Amino acid sequence: MTNKEWMVHVLVWLIIGVFPLLTAYIDLGEVPPGMFVKQLMRPILFYVNYAILVPHILLQRKLGLYILLSIAFLLLYNYISVEFINHNVINEVRAMRDRQGRPGGPMGMRHGIPMVFSLTVFLLGGIFSLVVDFYKRDRETKALENEQTEIKLQFLRNQLNPHFLFNSLNSIYSLVRSKSDNAPEAVITLSELMRYMLYEAKDEQVSLEKELNYIQHYIALQRLRLKNTEAVKLNINGDIKNLKIYPLLLISFIENAFKYGTDYKGNTHIDIKIEIIDNTFNFYIENIIGLYKRDDKNSGVGLENIKNQFNYLYKDNHTLTIEEDKSFYRVHLTLNLDNHDVHNN
Repeated sequence: MTNKEWMVHVLVWLIIGVFPLLTAYIDLGEVPPGMFVKQLMRPILFYVNYAILVPHILLQRKLGLYILLSIAFLLLYNYISVEFINHNVINEVRAMRDRQGRPGGPMGMRHGIPMVFSLTVFLLGGIFSLVVDFYKRDRETKALENEQTEIKLQFLRNQLNPHFLFNSLNSIYSLVRSKSDNAPEAVITLSELMRYMLYEAKDEQVSLEKELNYIQHYIALQRLRLKNTEAVKLNINGDIKNLKIYPLLLISFIENAFKYGTDYKGNTHIDIKIEIIDNTFNFYIENIIGLYKRDDKNSGVGLENIKNQFNYLYKDNHTLTIEEDKSFYRVHLTLNLDNHDVHNN
């Protein structure tokens, strides 16, 4: 039970239980003994409808049965209340007024007023039960949506990891095949990348500093197989401390840059710029369009995967622009790392 529900229950007891006793004390200077029993019975009206009839009958779509049981319960309650309790309370109040020399005045209809009051309390219990059920179902629906989104994200990430591994192994294979002295270093670098992906990237968010270190290791691995490494540029500007980002979002852009921006001789042109300005993360990447042409049908998960992740995780707090001409392929991504709506919450 939530704190708000507890507050409503306390308010109900004050209104239908304590408040009439206080009113009687202010009016008469004392509370008639029979009135205590009467007030203890009134919450029964509320809770029978709130805890039994509405959740177990009305919300189970048994409307006819609910109406019949409600009418029967109200008739029984009012019969017991009027015949065994209200009559004694009315006599006690009249006796107190006579002792105080105050005119008795009309005490109301014997059955009419108690029936109206009991119906009001009864309906209040039903309304409160429906409201509680509405908010409970709303919370469950949102929790289910978040769970489904998490499953989709995990599926997308599971697709991404093998894709990354295949590309990295291809790079190491080319080093081994050419008997390069850099092959052992490439294996060590790959192990660092896999450690990050398996153990640290499981978190919902990671520090931006760790994610950028991961990117730097990946670029270092790719440089080992290239001839003109000076053509691969990486510039990072801005304060990256105390900022967090969802992991493995940027690597697909960089993978594609190395895959499609390098010709069969190892010549390439890749320019990566990362800029952080007031918690706004700007990512630019440009690569030449090499001889290896893009195959959208057989290129693995690729950019569609990463677009889906951005849509799930950052929603309206990101912009992604992709441009392509005869010579260059460019990506510009902007993320708000300070104010984003997580998982459609």
